[in-house]
Amino acid sequence: MDRYHTNLGSSERRGARRFLRAAAYLPLVGLLAGCAPGYVLRAAYEEARILWRRRPIVEVLSGDVDAGTRKKLELTLQVRGFARNVLGLDVGGSYASLSYIDADQVVHVVTAAPRDRIEPYTWWFPIVGRVPYRGYFAAADASALAAQLERQGYDTMVQPSVAFSTLGWFDDPLLSNLLRYPPVALAEIIIHELLHNTIYVPGHAAFNESFATFVGNRGARAFFENGGDVEETARADAAWADALHFSTFLAAVIARLDRAYASGVTEAERQRLFDAVQKEFREQSWNTEGYASFGTGVLNNAVLVHYRLYAEKLALFERADAINAGNLPAAIEWIRDHVRDAPDPFRALEDAVEVAPPGEKRGSRVQDYGSTASSRRMP
Repeated sequence: MDRYHTNLGSSERRGARRFLRAAAYLPLVGLLAGCAPGYVLRAAYEEARILWRRRPIVEVLSGDVDAGTRKKLELTLQVRGFARNVLGLDVGGSYASLSYIDADQVVHVVTAAPRDRIEPYTWWFPIVGRVPYRGYFAAADASALAAQLERQGYDTMVQPSVAFSTLGWFDDPLLSNLLRYPPVALAEIIIHELLHNTIYVPGHAAFNESFATFVGNRGARAFFENGGDVEETARADAAWADALHFSTFLAAVIARLDRAYASGVTEAERQRLFDAVQKEFREQSWNTEGYASFGTGVLNNAVLVHYRLYAEKLALFERADAINAGNLPAAIEWIRDHVRDAPDPFRALEDAVEVAPPGEKRGSRVQDYGSTASSRRMP
């Protein structure tokens, strides 16, 4: 028996059974794959293993834990409390527990796109609508899907996912693989995933992920600034500066490639365009190594689709934050209110930003907020 194994309480057993009954419908980020019975059963089994291995972080901290792990676990609980009490996110029981995962429980996510346009290949699922990725616990299964799509003429990308969210269906634990991440990255990931618990617009993955990129980074910055940690606050600022820079850079690259594809390019010309893009990326000035692999790894349309998913129109969210005078909880609510029920959340937010003067919402900066921030789940 694993030394971190713990028996589930009655409510948790009900939750595990609920997962097994509803596995085809659970919006596990990076794990959605339609209604193929074998896939659903594997996803249910692996998620049940993760849930079964949960152990309350406070219990883990009461035992013999090395200093590095203890610091990360304490940080997790602090970030969780900040996300709930200050940012107003729907935390529930998420990130109050730790689950040690095996090497074979890493999720391998497949992204695909046509070779002649930067457009995601999508899969449709109940509740969440169309999403531009499909995930597998087995790397061989992910590679097999990628090979199949490549035979059909698509570019593909396969990569591991460090975290995923059940969008509030279950109390997501901190996965043990996240313990190796530095403080800012860990805080960003936790807040990113908790934003998914709070706000999720079905069928609009790019909006959901880019919004979570914004809230994750700005929330992490606010957390460290609140705690008076100048060094980590500066690291968060550097990461966000790079995210904004990359978002603008990527949009220009995709616009350039769109024009090239519309005119028609040979395979050799296409590769030269990709080579030029990576050379241009390497010549840019970056504060962090956050996007370094973009300039050195394989580049194709699927890779561009993947990066755009998390970095689309980040400056738009920055403008919404400015309208709310840098008050992040107010900005989250303001964005939620303006995209609710919108057929195109990006367009709705653009329209709202266009007509709202800076500082429309008066209020102090996030560090002045107490525990009265609201926590409402978008339907």
